[in-house]
Amino acid sequence: MDRQALQERFGIIGTSDALRRVIDRVRQVARTDITVLLEGESGVGKELFAQAIHGIGDRKHKKLVVVNCGAIPEGLIEAELFGAEKGAYTGSVERRTGYFEEADGGTIFLDEIGELPVQAQVRLLRVLENGTFSRVGSSTQQQVDVRVVAATNKDLGREVGAGRFREDLYYRLSTVVVRIPPIRRRAEDIVPIFETLLYRAAQRYDAPLRKLDAEARDLLTRYNWPGNVREIRNVAEQAAVLVRGETVTADDLRPFLRGVSAGSLVVLPKADTEAQERQMLYRALLELRTEVNDIKDVLRRLLGSGEAIPLPASFSMPDAEPSITDVDLFDERRDDFAFATPSEGADYDRNVEDVPYVLEEDEVVDTAPDTEPEEVAATELLTEGSALRLGPGPLPTMEETEQALIAEALRRFDGNRRETAKALGISERTLYRKIKDLEAMGVEV
Repeated sequence: MDRQALQERFGIIGTSDALRRVIDRVRQVARTDITVLLEGESGVGKELFAQAIHGIGDRKHKKLVVVNCGAIPEGLIEAELFGAEKGAYTGSVERRTGYFEEADGGTIFLDEIGELPVQAQVRLLRVLENGTFSRVGSSTQQQVDVRVVAATNKDLGREVGAGRFREDLYYRLSTVVVRIPPIRRRAEDIVPIFETLLYRAAQRYDAPLRKLDAEARDLLTRYNWPGNVREIRNVAEQAAVLVRGETVTADDLRPFLRGVSAGSLVVLPKADTEAQERQMLYRALLELRTEVNDIKDVLRRLLGSGEAIPLPASFSMPDAEPSITDVDLFDERRDDFAFATPSEGADYDRNVEDVPYVLEEDEVVDTAPDTEPEEVAATELLTEGSALRLGPGPLPTMEETEQALIAEALRRFDGNRRETAKALGISERTLYRKIKDLEAMGVEV
């Protein structure tokens, strides 16, 4: 059976490369009796793939028995799987046939295999090894011919390490592992799955067939679907019953999506979030190092001393300048990191921190006594209506110094704000804000 025919028969929707690889693996193993372990998050449709393995295999005319190991009470799981003799446990009034006996000659699908108690794991291993088991309360060995397909949403390797799953059973089950990707890794499959389930829901509930508009499609694709296909089915059924218009819009869908409200951003995939967090940490460290070095330089210049000014140990930072590699990490032209773009009218100042400025070599304030008169005039710290000079009196505050530096830089570059920002080592946006603050204080720049 080819890939397309298999998908149509078992209702597996999608054309993504990730899904194609899974289907090809299923087709490979289906015609054998090898034990298969299906791994994937809750809701990805592991049972569909188990049905496909059985349905195109040599046992397709025999029974497929589906067992949810997580739904059976621990005290009854062995009796459910392997059967029990009359009186074997309280309430056992007759002999009970287990799931393995029912599946003889066919396939048994053990869903949520990671929930299986340790004692039942011992019995299961014996069945996998030699096909024999005994009913609860009996010493008679029985032989069965059953193919086992198991599924889990847990990392069984970690469960083995934690002592909750037998290592020998893990190796026996994982002869062939088929990993089913979450729906967020199959973005191109989301809309076709949703539309199919929306159509089925409309038929089931006798509701009008509705179509998705472009924004709704975009929202569905960007949402990360933590519940996978199960969540898509839930949202599609709500849309089929509760949406009144002929077209399903993004505003219609938002109330049905977990964590998505009107005007909020769709949650980014984990990898993107981690990349942004790393970028922010790197930027903060580099800015802190640069800022401390700049403060030391400014203090040296203001005091007219060439000696290093000691700072508390808590402020000590490496003297090395940021490397080219460090700077390249934050080049806005690179695609390594994603940045959210605020809407028009957003409050930028609340979210943007000042970037420390660095004085260029030709802007060093020189206070040596032998400075030529014209050079002294060029290094005066000017504000509107007054001049601040470094002399024996009180030192200017950092705020006054900053104001004077901005005013002087603007004077040097004839009011060119782009060149001024570049010379001061700050962004144009930060410069504009600082100028706005100065103007609010009555300082003309």
